[in-house]
Amino acid sequence: MQVGVFIPIGNNGWLISENAPQYMPSFDLNKEVVQRAEHYGFDFALSMIKLRGFGGKTEFWDHNLESFTLMAGLAAVTSKIKLFATSATLTIPPAIAARMASTIDSISNGRFGMNLVTGWQKPEYSQMGVWPGDEFFGYRYNYLSEYAQVLRDLLDTGVSDFKGEHFQMDDCRLSPRPKEKMKIICAGSSDAGMAFSAKYADYNFVFGKGVNTPTAYKPATDRLMEATAKTGRDVSSFVLFMVIADETDEAARAKWEHYKEGKDEEALSWLGLQAAADTKSGTDTNVRQMSDPTSAVNINMGTLVGSYATVAKLLDEVAEVEGTGGVLLTFDDFVEGVTTFGEKIQPLMKSRREVDVQEAYAV
Repeated sequence: MQVGVFIPIGNNGWLISENAPQYMPSFDLNKEVVQRAEHYGFDFALSMIKLRGFGGKTEFWDHNLESFTLMAGLAAVTSKIKLFATSATLTIPPAIAARMASTIDSISNGRFGMNLVTGWQKPEYSQMGVWPGDEFFGYRYNYLSEYAQVLRDLLDTGVSDFKGEHFQMDDCRLSPRPKEKMKIICAGSSDAGMAFSAKYADYNFVFGKGVNTPTAYKPATDRLMEATAKTGRDVSSFVLFMVIADETDEAARAKWEHYKEGKDEEALSWLGLQAAADTKSGTDTNVRQMSDPTSAVNINMGTLVGSYATVAKLLDEVAEVEGTGGVLLTFDDFVEGVTTFGEKIQPLMKSRREVDVQEAYAV
């Protein structure tokens, strides 16, 4: 099973809590996280893109780096780990995204790939005057499909003459191109999102669900396999989890309860308002799960809480679910979390016994 780290490109990572570690994003922080991840044999690192945060007392996600620029820098200071940047597809034309990707592919010697997002938080885009109107919620995957087709044309063949509703290419050229087929990933959970991933993506990210219920995401993976049966493509699920680990189950649970007690109500209210603004999508989109008040303190991602042995056991259960290719992990403290995973959790995992850990890394 592959393991990736969802690096802290935004302030405070993925905990909307006054009691969680409070920090700003920086290149140095992310370099340390990714170099440690590479040292401990992580397979990949992914950075999101966020253009406007939630505010509140913690100013959650009000401070963010830019994804492609960050990954270009990280490509230059790593040698093995795969790197994925996220394209906010309303802001970067596909031909430019392809050229940026080809450049970072050159820097990384073939270790680069792209995550494509449609955009769900209107103020991110309306603040810049690029929001196409609320009807976009209804046709966003049609838009993304055309975007992905232009990318595939350019990255795979170096030329695109694609003519669609949203993009018109006229002998558009790209050179140099990546030496190998570049991976594209998505995080579709709706029927439209699953259909997109089944046709265009190499991996599809899904949210884990609940606390210490590691296989609760299985219905989403089953739906992806149904969608890929129609396209004939091999697309596996990568599951998003937060790891809260400590020496004992009791200590880890106490930490988790402390984070929940400090939830930033103002920031969470903003999240709920943004989710409610989308009246076009169904109830099965990621944003519905993210804004559910059940565990919104960490955006309702699946959470693995316990001792190092407990977390290792839970992750091995994930590896047993058919159609699962790997996990994408977040931590309360990323530097400490990646180190703890590498030294105390991963060695206990049956699904990670063959990992090659490097002898040294620079920080």
